[in-house]
Amino acid sequence: MRALVISGGGSKGAFAGGVAQYLMQELNHQYDLFLGTSTGSLLISHLALQKIQKIKEVYTSVDQESIFSNCPFVIQNKYGVANIGINHWNVLKNFYKGSRTFGESHNLLKLIKNTLTPEEFEILKTDKKDIVVTVSNLSLNTVEYKSIKDFEYDDFCEWIWISCNYTPFMSLVRKAGCEYADGGLGSMVPIEEAIMRGATEVDAIILHTEVTHFNRMPSKNAFSLLTSMFAFMLDRIERQNIRIGKFVANNNNAIINFYYTPTVLTTNSLIFDKEKMTSWWEKGYDFARTKNVELSAFEPEQ
Repeated sequence: MRALVISGGGSKGAFAGGVAQYLMQELNHQYDLFLGTSTGSLLISHLALQKIQKIKEVYTSVDQESIFSNCPFVIQNKYGVANIGINHWNVLKNFYKGSRTFGESHNLLKLIKNTLTPEEFEILKTDKKDIVVTVSNLSLNTVEYKSIKDFEYDDFCEWIWISCNYTPFMSLVRKAGCEYADGGLGSMVPIEEAIMRGATEVDAIILHTEVTHFNRMPSKNAFSLLTSMFAFMLDRIERQNIRIGKFVANNNNAIINFYYTPTVLTTNSLIFDKEKMTSWWEKGYDFARTKNVELSAFEPEQ
């Protein structure tokens, strides 16, 4: 049983799309299980449908307006570097309405439903492949994995949305009596879950470099500090997920093929830029091709 696992990573998900495209179209990898966290959850349904060009066009075209119904920050470009600053008016407006987060991401839910049709959902639900998204249950202090087999269309679209909600910048969702947020808060790279579901070979796309290549610049404002803190925590969670995944794989005779980003794509994955994301998709495709050519060169001849 082969599984494709895509980690969280915001706008860097475009790189994962390129890697997955190469694995599926050029290497003809057939996956029984697609498992995604956060941005990965946006990709997996369309990859399972083999509608790669469709999700590429949608994914590389999103911007802040496509995601946020109330965006809590503004993008500031200085010396060619993009940073985020606080949109004080939008944040105050959100608090005035009684929200517990700085911003709201209801536009993302609309985008998910506009992109994944009810007809496509039914095709996936009746197919032998399984589609699973990761969410964090803040009320019960646990990570949950939501399979397409267990839900109807509206509910599953909401679980995809919840998996992507990077609180406190995006919506905090109350569902089934509990509060839910981004799956990456608990499991950035759900390799262990893939193996527990029966995977014997896992292609894991990690939207992070294998080794840290940079020192973060000093924080310029409260949002900059928050994003740096969250990036630090998520990085620790990701590395722990990978260590646990390797341990579980060794004890279950499973194989993991890792695809890390070879370079630092961005230091702020909340910034969505069409030109950069299109470039990252192509970089992901080229990286997967180069990596597999190098691996094949070391394989012994039959």
